[in-house]
Amino acid sequence: MISDIHSNLDALEAVSAVIPAGSSIICLGDIVGYGAQPNEVIEAIRSLRPLAVLMGNHDYAVVTGDVEGFSTYAATAITWTRKHITETNIQFLSKLRPEIRLDLDNVHVALYHASPIDPLFEYIYPDINCEYLESLIAEAKSEVVLLGHTHIPMRLSTKAGILANPGSVGQPRDGNPNASIGFLTLSAQGYEFEIKRVKYEVESAAEKIRHVGLPHFLADRLHNGT
Repeated sequence: MISDIHSNLDALEAVSAVIPAGSSIICLGDIVGYGAQPNEVIEAIRSLRPLAVLMGNHDYAVVTGDVEGFSTYAATAITWTRKHITETNIQFLSKLRPEIRLDLDNVHVALYHASPIDPLFEYIYPDINCEYLESLIAEAKSEVVLLGHTHIPMRLSTKAGILANPGSVGQPRDGNPNASIGFLTLSAQGYEFEIKRVKYEVESAAEKIRHVGLPHFLADRLHNGT
């Protein structure tokens, strides 16, 4: 389970190397934005033959050009990405959806970039209150609800199911610069969600951001995971 790669090929390649052969890969969106290698990341994602790929809010902004509500740094990266992305890759992003439901081994799994209420933009953090957590799982009508968007890994559970976030591959924001990935295991006994952190060459990704003329802030933040 991967999410929020944000055009960081170095991080994606490191994460891809720890995914066991034969695993089903799901990407929860925000393939592009912030980083310097949008085309290479999209092509790498496609080569993994994922079971499902969602559209994130940065993917949507790159497709549409609508940067309302984005920070100055994010908007700058979106504008840069729109100038450098290939037409083939724009078409790929434009066909994605921000939510998908799957039945995996008789378990209902709901995928959203952001949340069941607002699949593109709502932020769901680990400190969510129990009542709202239960309402989100109910809204999803699934035992397993998987989200991205916040760049913060989490696993929350109730009697009705679990709500989890694998964190960000390309731009973690929990103070840990290592790439984050989630592993969902389904069995007759139920389901488990494990988060794993993967070291990668952070300075390589940062230098690429600086080299193409994107704001240095976007490079520097990779080193401290914020």
